[in-house]
Amino acid sequence: QVQLVESGGGLVKAGGSLRLSCTTSGGTFSTYDMGWFRQAPRREREVVAAISCCGGTTYYADSVKGRFTISRDNAENTVYLQMNSLKPEDTAVYYCNAESNPPAWGQGTQVTVSS
Repeated sequence: QVQLVESGGGLVKAGGSLRLSCTTSGGTFSTYDMGWFRQAPRREREVVAAISCCGGTTYYADSVKGRFTISRDNAENTVYLQMNSLKPEDTAVYYCNAESNPPAWGQGTQVTVSS
């Protein structure tokens, strides 16, 4: 069973940066497409960014294009989300997802951006 652990969340002022990490265990990380999702209070969970198993293809939500970068290190079983130019509307719990069978989710890490 794949397990995911996120880290790197916190409180930051608008315009600041954070780097989220998600380390996996119990599966074959290099074969999974990976994604970052977020859920703000009273809102649906939404995809933020995704990266293919071998890193050749990435996807970004329009709201984060040009500010966030997803990357992965298959040797370290870790996927990252570099978040720059953060805005208050980026405040949410951020979740890591692995497209394993069945799909796996981390416990989430809180990101709070103050204005």
